Amino acid sequence: MKVIESVSRVAGKYFALWVIAAALISFFVPEVFLGLGAYITILLGVVMFGIGLTMQPVDFKLVMKKPLPVIAGVAAQYVLMPLTALGIAYLLNLPAELAAGLVLLGSVPGGTASNVMVYLAKGNLALSVAMTSFSTLLAPILTPAILLMLAGQWLPVDPVSMFLSIVQVIIVPITLGLLVRKLFPETVDKSATAVPLISVLAIITIVCAVVAANVESITSSGLQIFAAVMLHNLIGLILGYGAAVLMRLDESKRRAISIEVGMQNSGLGVALATAHFGPLAALPNVVAAVWHNISGPILATFWSKKPVRGEDEPEVEEELESRVKRSVT
Repeated sequence: MKVIESVSRVAGKYFALWVIAAALISFFVPEVFLGLGAYITILLGVVMFGIGLTMQPVDFKLVMKKPLPVIAGVAAQYVLMPLTALGIAYLLNLPAELAAGLVLLGSVPGGTASNVMVYLAKGNLALSVAMTSFSTLLAPILTPAILLMLAGQWLPVDPVSMFLSIVQVIIVPITLGLLVRKLFPETVDKSATAVPLISVLAIITIVCAVVAANVESITSSGLQIFAAVMLHNLIGLILGYGAAVLMRLDESKRRAISIEVGMQNSGLGVALATAHFGPLAALPNVVAAVWHNISGPILATFWSKKPVRGEDEPEVEEELESRVKRSVT
């Protein structure tokens, strides 16, 4: 178990490097990975099940005690990011599938990696975890609705089918993870160190499958895709911080909302794009899986050198910080 724990820590710590290496290998040797596309939904379900295993009641405590920052932050996320993606798609004149894929990236909930980034950036971790959990629960309703309104101009959107897909790959696995944790808490705690390794392997496999299926498109439109994703992320971070300033929240909450708004669950985006739009639409989400794990640590490092005092929930922060520390040390 100690060996698995050590490997898991290395996998999580250098996640961005593994993703980049996997993308390069699958780009130059695509034939090896072409058969993996059929397993994308299953792999994402595995990742979500792992998240369910790590979730606890404390994750939702802040929503009940101080709901306004959480609700306002999630509202900013589901309003600002889809509209930003729409504007960038028009600005760069993206092809239909890429435009729909970028809007999809802006319409999915926050990614769990954002919690680690907020912790490293000395932001409000309780708010970050609450936003991730709350936005994930809202995804089956909001993601299809937003796509129907904004992306339907490029590709047909079936909101009912997409709703069922999100329930299948997010809500059901997370619920099963929570149930397993409830029934077998000691076993889950003992095996918790292996969860990051399994998640990293699953995401890397997803990246390999999508890159291998889109080698020609990456060759012809790679720079355009990277520019769109980088702009989307940068504008999201700025707008998220600005929204928190307008809400007159303290600095720790501003950092949390900025990172939560700017970083999305790109794995879900890949699965939904592949299932409902086609492999080309998954490319912005694949690029985001790499870029978010580069820009996030850069911003977190910058903010970590500027400590702040926030209006935290001490008991909630202490428990969450102990969990996040185990995933990054």
